[in-house]
Amino acid sequence: MSLVQKRRETRQISIGNVKIGSKAPISVQSMTNTQTQDVKATTLQIKALEKAGCEIIRVAVPDKEAALAIEKIKQQITIPIIADIHFDYRLALASARAGADALRINPGNIGETKKIRAVVDCAKDHGIPIRIGVNAGSLEKLIEQRLGTTAEAMVQSALRNIKILEDLNFYDIKVSLKASDVSRTVKAYQLLSSKTNVPFHVGITEAGGLYAGITKSAIGIGMLLAQGLGDTIRVSLTRDPVEEIRTGFEILRALGIRNRGPELISCPTCGRCKIDLFKITEKVEKALLEQPSQIKVAIMGCVVNGPGEAKEADIGIAGGDGMGILFKKGKVIRKIDQNQLVDQLLDEIDNMTNNSEELNEQEE
Repeated sequence: MSLVQKRRETRQISIGNVKIGSKAPISVQSMTNTQTQDVKATTLQIKALEKAGCEIIRVAVPDKEAALAIEKIKQQITIPIIADIHFDYRLALASARAGADALRINPGNIGETKKIRAVVDCAKDHGIPIRIGVNAGSLEKLIEQRLGTTAEAMVQSALRNIKILEDLNFYDIKVSLKASDVSRTVKAYQLLSSKTNVPFHVGITEAGGLYAGITKSAIGIGMLLAQGLGDTIRVSLTRDPVEEIRTGFEILRALGIRNRGPELISCPTCGRCKIDLFKITEKVEKALLEQPSQIKVAIMGCVVNGPGEAKEADIGIAGGDGMGILFKKGKVIRKIDQNQLVDQLLDEIDNMTNNSEELNEQEE
């Protein structure tokens, strides 16, 4: 029986060529940490994210130079780009004119209704959606004074701003409700889910470094997705944003929602292990990051139990004392010198995936 409940039904919007909503796959996105006005650095980072599977990218727009840079960046990338706007609504206008595929505004700091109206009119003119980004740390003062920085306050902020946009006959909206803790974030999405059919962008903001960030994100995003809540996700890590994409797809894989690229399984090691399994696993992970084929790869610490414990893997290696083995579906293929284990494993994976692609092309 699936752990995941039926997906909440939503309206559908499009960010560039990526559809967002309950009728579309849950998309995985990230945000650059370069200076957006540094076109070369930002473009290089986005291209690395594209290779890792990123489907939507968001960039910070702190000034007009950053807004204008969007036009040059877009010419060199293939995925849609969202302009992240705080405080100055004029930057939203400049970003839309520069070719941004969507705008993200924070209702707590964008200002008066007439400024929001100007942003809406510009979004209509350019045919792009708006994400209402509600953050527990920057709620409207009146709402915060009345309800505090609670999940209920976040929901009231979201509903207020959805109404502002819809009263202006603008419906291409998605919304996020983010806090730095799991319980408040999950509760906010749960409360809002029955009050609107706007698609949800889900994530835990300011989640922390690698371990804290992955843990909070996996629990928070995982809980929401399992309840059928969420149409696009972003894992927030104080790390290379490529790690956010890896983690996002692993969350989707663990829930049986989406699979992308190889699934890597490895043993936790014990006293029988005679190889540096940590280093080998990390090397294989990095090498397979851009591999789109959905195969299961095993990295096991010993030849005694390795093939048997990982017999469901399509291919794998197990270490020994100076020698190791390559196996497929639990059957040993050949012995390999320990220093050649990773290289031969990767070569074999390339052969398997290339042959599979050729076979698919012939069948077509």
